[in-house]
Amino acid sequence: MAEQKTVLTPIPGVFYRKPAPDKDVYVKEGDSVKAGDVIALVEVMKNFYEIKAETEGVLAQFFVEDEDLLDAGQEIAVIIEQ
Repeated sequence: MAEQKTVLTPIPGVFYRKPAPDKDVYVKEGDSVKAGDVIALVEVMKNFYEIKAETEGVLAQFFVEDEDLLDAGQEIAVIIEQ
């Protein structure tokens, strides 16, 4: 049985699924990811921090929307390990 791995944000800030407004999202729900792949950004005071997948699998779902405000430790996505 596949296990689920929740992705948490280590810092508070603004959540972004794209590297820039005119770019595509890093990853879509249902896409495969590898450990170390960037799946989103969190912006704090004009500094951007990459949120990376910690495991290989399929990104099943995002729990937050683009440009939502995040709290440190908040769940942002779930990856189903393969």
